[in-house]
Parts: sequence; C-alpha cells; structure tokens
Amino acid sequence: MRMIDRYAIGERTETGTYHFTRENILRFATRFDPQRFHVDEEEARHSLFGGLCASGWHTSAAWMRTFLDYWARETARIEATGASAPKLGPSGGFRQLQWLRPVYVDDRITYSVTILASRPLASRPGRIMNTILCEGANQDGTTVIRFESDVLEFE
Repeated sequence: MRMIDRYAIGERTETGTYHFTRENILRFATRFDPQRFHVDEEEARHSLFGGLCASGWHTSAAWMRTFLDYWARETARIEATGASAPKLGPSGGFRQLQWLRPVYVDDRITYSVTILASRPLASRPGRIMNTILCEGANQDGTTVIRFESDVLEFE
C-alpha cells in the first residue's frame, strides 16, 4: 500500500504534540543553538522576543520527533490489520522553511503533515517521491513553523 492510497492529497494529519518546557528549551539550546534568547531568561526578556524561546531548530527537531513516533504507531496499526504499511525512506530535502512565530516556555505545539503530491520516479522503478507540507501550531492555533519536504517511499 502506498502513502497516496492511505492519505488523500491535501488532507492534514496530526502527528503529535510537543510540550516546550523551560528545561527542554534550555537543554536543546545549550547544546545546539546557544543564543542569548534561548539560554538566558534575563537576556531573553530584553530581546526582541521578550522572553525565553525555543530555537527554531528545536521546533524543527520536535516536528521530526512527533512524526517518527506517529509513523511507528501508524505502521503498527496498519500491520495489525494484516495490511502492509508504506515503507518510507530518507528525505530528499526540505524547502521554504518558515519559523513564523516564537515558541515560548510551556507552549504546546501540535504538528501535522499534509501530502501535496506523489509521483513514481521513472529513473528508479519501485520508488515514489512524496512531497509533504509539514506544520506546527501552538495551543492558540497559530502556525509557528511550516516547511515542505520530499520523502522517498519504496513499493
């Protein structure tokens, strides 16, 4: 079964919610993006963000975490019915990454994926390239991150 057989083009699927705690914002930023508004609450209050906020890369990594967890659950669910789950491979990259709003302490970002297109690769029989829209919205419904990605699928 292919992705396009399970999910209609344009149909949004929620993949999960990630809670941005003070501790995980500081832990991620200290290791990967130690800018003052990500690692120092006092400095962050005086920045243009007005408070401690997550790195955009943290927001992106949380999208991937929720997607991987969702896909593991979805694969198990599909296979429990006796069907074969689509076999996903690596990403062909991403485009149009937009960090639209800051993500602050205690924000809960709900992530989603929407299939935009799916096409067989003529140069690689048995392989399909899916183009997906990846988004995350905060607890108020405001979109905070958006990007497009290509995901390889094996028939």
